[in-house]
Amino acid sequence: MSKFENVSVSKKANVYFDGKCVSYSLELPDGTSKSVGVIQPSSLTFTTSAPEIMELVAGEAKVTLAGDSTPITYRAGESFKVPGDSSFDIEVVDTMHYICHYG
Repeated sequence: MSKFENVSVSKKANVYFDGKCVSYSLELPDGTSKSVGVIQPSSLTFTTSAPEIMELVAGEAKVTLAGDSTPITYRAGESFKVPGDSSFDIEVVDTMHYICHYG
């Protein structure tokens, strides 16, 4: 799928880590929530409240999930799952465009 149809988009951006990560919240007609955004090259730690699937649309990142010691490299077209009430470290190597699927 290259685009979402009939969505509600939050007007205000979610800006994290001094602007290194910027996203917008979406709500689909069925009530599903997602966010779409960009992370600039950096090393960051994110926490989750709900389970997430991070889908890389463009770019490259090395991801280490909580409890793991070895990072895994993900590229455009790939995704990774993060449990709820958890965290992950991410080293963005090449500007990453992503879709975060919640739940």
